[in-house]
Amino acid sequence: MPDGSRPNTTNPANHMTGHRERLRKRFVASPAAVPDYELLELILFRTIPRRDVKPLAKELIATFGSFGAVIHADPSRLNDVKGISDATIADFAILRETTARLTQAKVMKREVISSWGELLDYCFAAMAHNAIEQFRILFLDRQNVLIADEVQQTGTVDHTPVYPREVVKRALALNASAIILVHNHPSGDPTPSREDIEMTKQIIDTAKPLGIAVHDHLVIGKGKHASFKSLGLI
Repeated sequence: MPDGSRPNTTNPANHMTGHRERLRKRFVASPAAVPDYELLELILFRTIPRRDVKPLAKELIATFGSFGAVIHADPSRLNDVKGISDATIADFAILRETTARLTQAKVMKREVISSWGELLDYCFAAMAHNAIEQFRILFLDRQNVLIADEVQQTGTVDHTPVYPREVVKRALALNASAIILVHNHPSGDPTPSREDIEMTKQIIDTAKPLGIAVHDHLVIGKGKHASFKSLGLI
C-alpha cells in the first residue's frame, strides 16, 4: 500500500465462526448470564449456518416483545420476517414442545398441592403465549395426584366454548375425584370474565352431585395468573 498500511485480510466467515464458538462457550460456562437475544442466536445457529444472526435475533425480540413470545409466535407471522425459514419455525416448535413436556413431567403422577409452583410453571409453558384461548382440564385422583392433563376445547382470541356435561363425563371416564380447570387469556390479562365465572359455576353445579370436586380454576396470562380459589370465586 502506498501509505505503508496493511490491507484488511480479516475473513468475515472466520469472524462469524469465532463469534459462534465464543458464544457457545460462554453459554456452557454460565447459561443464565446469556441475554435473551444471544440465547435466540444460539437457536438460530442450527438452521442459519452462514449468516450473522445477531441482527435477526434482536429484530425478532423487538418485533414480538420477548424471547418467549418469539418462540411461541404464530408461524404465519414468523414467515413475514426476512431470514426465517421453515426449518427455523420447526426448531421453535420443537423447543415449545420440549419445554412443555419437561415441565409436565415434573407434575404428572404427583400430588399437585405440594407441587403447585411447578404446576403453574407447566401451565405458563403450555399456554401463556397461545394466540387463541385454550381450555384444559387437570384430572386428580383421591390423593390429589395428577392422573391426566387434557385440552378439551380450543376457541378464538377471546372465547372458548365449554360444555359442563362433557367436562364431568370425561372426569367420570378417568375415575377422577377432582379437577382443576385451566384456560389462557391471549390478551395477557388473567382477570376472570363474567363468562368465566358463570361457566365455572355451571361446572361445579354439574360435578358436585356426582362426587367430583373442582379445586380451582386458573386463568393464565402473560407472566401472571388468576386463581378462582384465591379470589374467593370457588
